[in-house]
Amino acid sequence: MAAILLFPAGLIFGSFATAVAHRIPRGESVVTGRSRCPGCGEQIAAYDNVPVLSWLLLRGRCRNCGAAISARYPLTELAMAVLFTLTALVLGTGDLGKLALGLVFVTMLVTITVTDLELRVIPNAILLAGSAIGLAIVVGTDPSSLPERGIAALAAGGFLLAAALLYPRGMGMGDVKLAAVMGLFLGREVAPAMLVALLAGALFGLAVMLRKGAAAGRKTAVPFGPFLAFGGIVGLLAGSEIIDWYLDSFVG
Repeated sequence: MAAILLFPAGLIFGSFATAVAHRIPRGESVVTGRSRCPGCGEQIAAYDNVPVLSWLLLRGRCRNCGAAISARYPLTELAMAVLFTLTALVLGTGDLGKLALGLVFVTMLVTITVTDLELRVIPNAILLAGSAIGLAIVVGTDPSSLPERGIAALAAGGFLLAAALLYPRGMGMGDVKLAAVMGLFLGREVAPAMLVALLAGALFGLAVMLRKGAAAGRKTAVPFGPFLAFGGIVGLLAGSEIIDWYLDSFVG
């Protein structure tokens, strides 16, 4: 039942995420002001702002000027809805604090993925807001996990900070801060999350080099935030199982 209810909630939060991803990097308020067409600037009516459905009915175009509206809007809404549903199915409802933390984490990761893909930036405001909400949930529901989460944040952020110092052109400070925030949300599960992110980024980079050639591929700028977000989702939904598998297979 929770998973069913969270699907439409995810659509709504996905719509909100696209608004945040558009406004925050441009210094606009996410509290006041209605959505506007990026083409003509006309205010979008409420009936034209229903997640996914309005975009389909309007065939991806503004009702007023006919300008194309990017498919990233309905895709982001659907992605958030699917992730909300998966989070509820995997984490369950036995620990509502854990579920709430997971939903906040997913919302932050999806929003950051949109900003990094579109503008190559991971806004501090989104990281700070996500961290504050996540920390409040942890303090209220699982305060004993704070030391582990703090160590995980330092370890993940410190690892990428070292990479950024060694290779500043390949790693931005936004990635470093995102890794630290992931540690805060995931605790020890940040380890498999980082591993998945690095492997996914390496495989994508290899594919680019195979397609464009080694020299051109190395010069192609690719944002790392989406790979970190992907790793974060894997860490949230399967991180504990990955750690248990590793310990059972190679340690114990």
